[in-house]
Amino acid sequence: MAADRFRLTLAQLNPVVGDIAGNAAKARAAWAEAKAAGADMLALTEMFITGYQTQDLILKQVFADAAEAAILSLAADCADGPAIGIGGPARVGKRLHNAWWVLQGGKLVAKVLKHHLPNSDVFDEKRIFSPADVSGPYRIGPVRIGTPICEDAWHPDVAETLAETGAEILLVPNGSPYHRGKPDLRLNLMVARVVETGLPLVYLNMVGGQDDQVFDGSSMVLNPGGTLAVQMPQFDTCLTHVDFTRGPEGWRAEPGLIAEIPRIWEADYRACVMGLQDYMAKTGFRKVLLGLSGGIDSAIVATIAADALGPENVRCVMLPSAYTSEHSLEDAGEVARNLGCRLDTVPIGGAQAAVGEALADLFTGAEPGITEENVQSRLRGLMLMALSNKFGEMLLTTGNKSEMAVGYCTIYGDMNGGYNPIKDMYKTRVFETCRWRNDHHRPWMKGPAGAVIPERVITKPPSAELRPDQKDQDSLPPYEVLDAILDGLVDRELSVAEIVAQGYDHATVKRVEHLLYISEYKRFQSAPGVRLTPRAFWLDRRYPIANRFRDPG
Repeated sequence: MAADRFRLTLAQLNPVVGDIAGNAAKARAAWAEAKAAGADMLALTEMFITGYQTQDLILKQVFADAAEAAILSLAADCADGPAIGIGGPARVGKRLHNAWWVLQGGKLVAKVLKHHLPNSDVFDEKRIFSPADVSGPYRIGPVRIGTPICEDAWHPDVAETLAETGAEILLVPNGSPYHRGKPDLRLNLMVARVVETGLPLVYLNMVGGQDDQVFDGSSMVLNPGGTLAVQMPQFDTCLTHVDFTRGPEGWRAEPGLIAEIPRIWEADYRACVMGLQDYMAKTGFRKVLLGLSGGIDSAIVATIAADALGPENVRCVMLPSAYTSEHSLEDAGEVARNLGCRLDTVPIGGAQAAVGEALADLFTGAEPGITEENVQSRLRGLMLMALSNKFGEMLLTTGNKSEMAVGYCTIYGDMNGGYNPIKDMYKTRVFETCRWRNDHHRPWMKGPAGAVIPERVITKPPSAELRPDQKDQDSLPPYEVLDAILDGLVDRELSVAEIVAQGYDHATVKRVEHLLYISEYKRFQSAPGVRLTPRAFWLDRRYPIANRFRDPG
């Protein structure tokens, strides 16, 4: 190890929550590559040994003990070669910490404990971990390294303390999930830490889907002044070696890999694909099915599924009723053909008639209405779940964020399913996402290139087709109005008065607010789905189901 050179291997990998042995094996493989490349140290991400986020699983002592034992075993197995920095739990007395373990020569040489615990958005770390005082820098060969763990780097105090106590490089292991615009936010914050301390900074983030969250990598290395020396790709696993040299002004990273960060439309779509792909892989499913209605939402979900799993692993099912239009049948067929997916047709007319006959005596004298409409949706859900059970194919549900927000969906009907790739995508974004996918194809997409979603699917008026000549706008404001109001109420937590001041009708805003609140029970029982925004329905936004508050504005 030369006195003025330091090679750091950055491992931007995809750990699996709970797979301690598998994650340790990935760490060993990365260490072998680092050793072969003559690295002085291998860096892995936050809580790598357990996967992230563990939620309450980490409170199970046998799990935390197994994770610590695996790290110590890793130290023994990797004694002859580069040092290792790896995230994992650490119990100190009766307190459990989010820690970063530094291993060298078969021993533990440092244990950095997280100081700031995030407790907002999707994070609940104060529930499971104890905060610790700021850990000082540690030495690996010629370099003194300071390690703020994830949230610690979002505040100036930890980095400043490390700089004041002799750190020469800041190395930040992360488990930072994606939301729209996140790479720019991270870059701005890390540049601030570099400017404040005058030190080079390594930001190392994991990749992969975990339930609703997608970790998007985008790891980077910044030199003093904020110059980007290394940019690792977004969403892809990657291992790269970064060389630091020491000159008169201290340590600097030599220029290395510079990957392009995709624009937001591509990043959102990639997050949907990766979220589904990893949810399937990490829960043990290989194939999916979905109801393909001829509408835009099921078309984009089928496309996401084909891109994530390959068309051969996607079964589309058309479930026509008496109200299903001929063009819906045609459009569903064309989407399935364009994607190369299997399409089965299961008419529900007979089942609908049987249910009607069974309930006829009890329904005597009552006017037909939404109950009969929902029976159709629930019959479709029943048929799809039967296929899912019979063939072991996970059912995807296809409701967009606009529908989820106002309850324009049938519980135990079209809400049936194990995962929803567009749960956090408003309807207006669904339209634009279809157009983006028709115009773009990337190597990571397993579906075919070209305009896979027909123009008529994108342009025709949306309809649930549960009664004659039904249109969504019979029951809802136009989607461009609805989504703007929902953006205010949900994503920005604006008051009714603030939204009305933007030019929206007061009665319409109040109606949307009412629908939002009374639909909480449906969202509580809905399938998980990919998080694209900082206000996705689940961990980001936690509202009571029984709730009488209404904005008086």
